[in-house]
Amino acid sequence: MGEYVQLGNVKTWYDEHGDGDPLVLMHGGLVDARFFEPNIGALAEHFHVYTPERRGHGHTPDVEGPITYQLMADDTIAFLETVVREPADVVGHSDGAFVAMLVGMQRPDLVKRLVLISGGFSKEGEAAPDEEWNVDVIAEFLGPAYGEVSPDGVEHFKVVATKVGEMAAKEPHLQASELAAITARTLVMFADDDLVTLSHMVEMFEAIPDAEFAIVPGTSHFLTHEKPDLVNRIVVDFLTLDPVPLVAPIRRAPNPEASPA
Repeated sequence: MGEYVQLGNVKTWYDEHGDGDPLVLMHGGLVDARFFEPNIGALAEHFHVYTPERRGHGHTPDVEGPITYQLMADDTIAFLETVVREPADVVGHSDGAFVAMLVGMQRPDLVKRLVLISGGFSKEGEAAPDEEWNVDVIAEFLGPAYGEVSPDGVEHFKVVATKVGEMAAKEPHLQASELAAITARTLVMFADDDLVTLSHMVEMFEAIPDAEFAIVPGTSHFLTHEKPDLVNRIVVDFLTLDPVPLVAPIRRAPNPEASPA
């Protein structure tokens, strides 16, 4: 099913699942909302789930010009304002996680809680920085699925893949100190064999105020498919329950020298 909404010059496609408070799912790069098929059912038991597809991805046609994280964050902000029309939980994977991060930093009024899955904040954290962005190989892997739903046709996939590759060659490029702008309660989740280094994961966790941290064992960047039940349980637990009282906190221990607010 699904429907379109015009957001500036982007005719954005989205679908909806379930009832309850709003939750927006942000897919990764060069895939679409179908990537979350192993996860939507569990989330829709608790939330009204929106699955927008970003410019040039899935059912949403490409537009003239580059694809950048900031443009996709602007599109997402417009979606939240126009379609959701209230603060929402935002769950993103890979590129979608970084887009969600930017939205949380720039429009905290629109984000209740953030779940950032397998998305780093800087290219300096890449686990395989020398890996070639081969559009032909990527097209063999992801092009057929793109062609099944894209109004631009399968032949346009290489255009989008080239744009995303040009973005990925330069971005993301945040400093860890900038993540302090995130005020939403945040869960940082990665695989133990992910596309970013373990040290980068820890740096991101430590830089986001009061973040929570999950490493899914025995998984790669496709952890939402490899162990969907475990990922779903962790995400639903985070989004539906308040933080528990800690018996022996170290990182979160109150600072007796801190001045009262």
